Amino acid sequence: MSSTPSVSVVIPTRNRPVLVTRAVRSVLAQTLDDIEVLVVVDGPDDATCDTLAAIGDTRLRVLALPESGGAPNARNVGVRAARAPWTALLDDDDEWLPEKLAIQLDLARDARVPMPIVASRLVNRTPRAEFVMPRRLPAPGEPLSEYLTVRRGLFHGDGFIQTSTIMAPTELLRRVPFTVGLRRLQELDWTLRALSHDDVDLVFAAEPLVLWHQDEDRPRITFDTSWQEQFEWLRRSRPLLTPRAYAALTMSVISSMAAPTRSATVFRTLLREARQHGRPGVYDYLAFAQIWLIPPQLRRSLRDRVLKRPGANRAAGRAGAVVQERHRVATGQAGGIGG
Repeated sequence: MSSTPSVSVVIPTRNRPVLVTRAVRSVLAQTLDDIEVLVVVDGPDDATCDTLAAIGDTRLRVLALPESGGAPNARNVGVRAARAPWTALLDDDDEWLPEKLAIQLDLARDARVPMPIVASRLVNRTPRAEFVMPRRLPAPGEPLSEYLTVRRGLFHGDGFIQTSTIMAPTELLRRVPFTVGLRRLQELDWTLRALSHDDVDLVFAAEPLVLWHQDEDRPRITFDTSWQEQFEWLRRSRPLLTPRAYAALTMSVISSMAAPTRSATVFRTLLREARQHGRPGVYDYLAFAQIWLIPPQLRRSLRDRVLKRPGANRAAGRAGAVVQERHRVATGQAGGIGG
């Protein structure tokens, strides 16, 4: 490896040695091998440090923090330590497909702006279904805050960005660090703030390059948060959003966090906020109603059933099948006795 790698990879983790080992191995298996991998252990965690030390790859560096500061802080620490001009982010419970970094680096070099954020589609793997997200890419001239937030149906995922898909200039990630203390929507918050700079734009790889493991019952180093905290974040972020996007976030994401309160006062507060400061559409009202009327577990089951239905997202489904086969070949799971 050269003295300066092409891409630095930052992975925050805590108390999940098996999962982070899987993530690290998916990075070390990239077709682009001129990389460094920075695993930031978010607080005392001897088991994770010992497990990573056993990997024995010189491209891997482990940064152990003396105390936990949360995932955004751990990412910022990793970015400050990065040596490459480009930094890619990976959550410890996700995996990359082997060509992920090579494809994104090619897109970055061809970008028309100095500071491109390069994302990709992903395979969303839940306990009940698998499907590809986002279901579509940004339309020409579409405001990116609306692309990332506004629904064209009852379920999220039309436009979407997730941390493990992001590669960006290291300089940009230092200029616009992750918001320490923000417990939800960290990648959306970062992307919106980064896009507010004139030299930044969002570029998408059309193919899914990430396996997003959504075990909804598994604890994460991103802490639980209250809907009030996230509502205050949304209000602070209003200058970064169009009225259409502001209404969509209020009536979907914030409402899904607030709905378990079953409070008529909270219901009216969020509806009033969306109508006074945003511009709700038909699907926003429909999403708002089903969020407050249908229990979360049933909503997730209905979503997965619809999105994996034959004919729904057919092109993305074919892409997902190709991704899965490439992943099995890369990890030695294809063929063989009993395969």
